Amino acid sequence: MINTLWASLLENRIQLFSITGSLVLFLFILRLVKRKKLKEEYSLLWIGFGFIFILLSIFKPLLEIVADILGILYAPAALLLLLVISVFFILIQFSIVISKLAESNKNLIQEVGILKAELKKLQISAKEKE
Repeated sequence: MINTLWASLLENRIQLFSITGSLVLFLFILRLVKRKKLKEEYSLLWIGFGFIFILLSIFKPLLEIVADILGILYAPAALLLLLVISVFFILIQFSIVISKLAESNKNLIQEVGILKAELKKLQISAKEKE
């Protein structure tokens, strides 16, 4: 009886913690977007996963179904696994963005170098004409 009560209290505490954490994450991302600290295009994955975590945290049977599908006996562990997977997806998205920015920076540096060389040639030819 005491073990069952203790397990129930622990489960409710974990559920309360996951609901609170999910809501804080979701509201934090929305606040960053509102303050223009995070672009909308980069916030979509965060908002999507935050919404999924809120649903899974509130509707415990849904989390248990997901845990059963994944073959996980302890449902909150499935939530942790989904959190890790979502972080990987977000990291992949940011890696793609960083790669594109690095390529753009390289192209811009090359163009600036070419423009500086052309400007130097023009300055030299202008001095020779004087």
